[in-house]
Amino acid sequence: MKMLTKVFPYPVLALSLAALWLVFNQSLAPFDIIIGLILGAALSRVMLRLDPNPPRVRRLDLMIALAFIVARDIFVSNLRVLAMILRPRPKPHSGFVNIPLQLRDRYGLAVLATIITSTPGTFWAAYDRRSGVLTVRVLDEEDPAAFSRLVKQRYERRLLEIFG
Repeated sequence: MKMLTKVFPYPVLALSLAALWLVFNQSLAPFDIIIGLILGAALSRVMLRLDPNPPRVRRLDLMIALAFIVARDIFVSNLRVLAMILRPRPKPHSGFVNIPLQLRDRYGLAVLATIITSTPGTFWAAYDRRSGVLTVRVLDEEDPAAFSRLVKQRYERRLLEIFG
């Protein structure tokens, strides 16, 4: 096991890079699989120079569940933005929403930033590390407090369990 972690210090990253190699080459030939695994192992070792402390995922089951929640939210948000385009109404209630976060883990914050920015109609505008306040630009939100609760309950709570 120790030898395996020396070769693959970031196994998920190594496998993801190998899979990406296979997708780019559109091949499952043995040579491409071997090259993909070699590239995945080599490039994941580069991460050791960038960040020697790999993330500690405590609840993989919650991470998988969160991925499905995020996929659903992105789909629904796309439909809402499409509806806004197709059925223009008076000016949307856009603005900035400040969300006080308990989450301080940098990997958890990176995942939250990806979720927020990937969801149409929202954008991660700023994060104050000292106070823990996240500022999100929201395209159409009539109730900023409800949006803040949604982010905290739907994403932050799970991320605290996954990375906390």
